[in-house]
Amino acid sequence: MRTVYDALRWCTISEHFLLFLLQPYSASVLSRAIKTPKIYFRDTGLACYLTRWLTADTLKCSAVAGNMFETFMVSEILKSYINEGKDYRFNIFYYRGKDKCASGENEIDLIIDEDGVLYPIEIKMSGNPKANMGATNPVLDKVKEKSRGMGVILCLIDKKTYLRENLVALPIEHV
Repeated sequence: MRTVYDALRWCTISEHFLLFLLQPYSASVLSRAIKTPKIYFRDTGLACYLTRWLTADTLKCSAVAGNMFETFMVSEILKSYINEGKDYRFNIFYYRGKDKCASGENEIDLIIDEDGVLYPIEIKMSGNPKANMGATNPVLDKVKEKSRGMGVILCLIDKKTYLRENLVALPIEHV
């Protein structure tokens, strides 16, 4: 019994200091949503060390570069909430549906829920964002009690660029 207690205590401590569980966005109209949380490391330096990606060049050329970039950006967004004294657990989610859409993906990396508006955010390690990177965003229109706000592609672009009327590509410095 002591071992189970210690394991639960370690999980609780690691969730506060090492890991972040990003909960899925769920509304009854999005019944096809996958309900499993995503796990992110709070410290990408530690994550890289533990996975033996010890130099920036090694990481940049690796198969996990995009995942690590997403982890870093999610961590920075969470820090911005913490620095403002806000509890992000009630405002930041992700969406992944079971059905495939035309773009091949049915996922939104982050959804920020503020004042009845859902803001979809895609995080891409690309300097060449495309409008189809936000192809899943219209799924949020099914949520009747909320409206969909401006979608964001957070990426390695130099300046703010509108891709559509309701989709903007932002440099990572905007976080």
